[in-house]
Amino acid sequence: MVRPRRRGILSSLAIALVIPLITIVMSPPATAAPAAFAHPGVLVSKAQLDFVRAKVNAGAQPWKAAYDQMIASPLASLSRTPKPRAVVECGPYSNPNNGCTDERQDALAAYTDALAWYISRDSRYADKAIQIMDAWSGVITDHTNSNAPLQTGWAGSSWPRAAEIIRYTYTGWSATGVNRFATMLRNVYLPEVINGSARTNGNWELTMTDAAIGIAVFLEDKAAYDKAVSTFRARVPAYVYLTADGAFPKGPAGSGIDTRAEVVDYWQGQDTFVDGLSQETCRDFTHTGYGLASIAHVAETARIQGQDLYPEIADRLRHALGLHAKYQLGTAVPAWLCGGSLTLGLGPVTEVGFNALHNRMGIAMSNTQTLTERQRPAGTNNLFVAWETLTHAGNPH
Repeated sequence: MVRPRRRGILSSLAIALVIPLITIVMSPPATAAPAAFAHPGVLVSKAQLDFVRAKVNAGAQPWKAAYDQMIASPLASLSRTPKPRAVVECGPYSNPNNGCTDERQDALAAYTDALAWYISRDSRYADKAIQIMDAWSGVITDHTNSNAPLQTGWAGSSWPRAAEIIRYTYTGWSATGVNRFATMLRNVYLPEVINGSARTNGNWELTMTDAAIGIAVFLEDKAAYDKAVSTFRARVPAYVYLTADGAFPKGPAGSGIDTRAEVVDYWQGQDTFVDGLSQETCRDFTHTGYGLASIAHVAETARIQGQDLYPEIADRLRHALGLHAKYQLGTAVPAWLCGGSLTLGLGPVTEVGFNALHNRMGIAMSNTQTLTERQRPAGTNNLFVAWETLTHAGNPH
């Protein structure tokens, strides 16, 4: 099967190199990659990890309960055997599923083990994370079939989170292992996610961008970092509506979706727009949750790297979290919204955004707070979200 990215990695690199140059000229402080990358610096920083470790060691809640939940998970099992394969084939809704679940679960397990190592200082967890990462970096060469970009985004979001913690806080990962893992991210994952996915549902491109920025940090690739931020800035306004946008939402950049009729069709037939409505609200809350989680993840990683994107997305994210939390909590659905019927199931996706906007920025978010606290400790969605009560609840760093 010949896929679009087979046009060559060079073309992807050319795009990644050209676009940042354009944005740097226009607004240097807002878009330039950091002069020096911070490590560990994908979703969680050292200061955040130290805060969590201190809370767990003190038996403080909700962190201790969240840690116990994580350690009891199969993802933290020290007897886990990784299941790498050369080609991961994922069709629609992972059908066929040739390595899709295995890859996602192993990537999440590596991240889980990395967190367990840092908090417990039990080197068995670090060694298990290394075993999993080395197993995959020595085997995988490609992702195929229609869900390949999304699958690469899911797994590619978790891998650098794990790798950052292990590489920068543990001495047992060999240089050979680190380099081979970096080569895997650069050659197998980055080309699949770096150019986005303009015409698919928005959770795809946002998750791909989540992976791209994490990979860019691990590789210290400034061009890829800038490209990820550029894609993020274009996609967020096309995923969450604000009345300031005008009579109808923006279409995704590069999609050709720009008339009202086209946008309504793309927004699952919804033709009444209010603050915080998502492009996938009327599809279901689960996929919407993927998109909102990715928005928070990208902003959190950028913030750790010294580029605070939260102020420019704060209104969209707070309204989106609040609107979906309200209905997830049981508010009656009005007739104008998705025909009066919603498919709920937002998932464990509110902690990072809630902590950033409410705890650090002081924004009142009553519905989001109620839902977030009710769902604690937030576990994993078994795709790319995991243990965010542990890592981000009340985390001031």
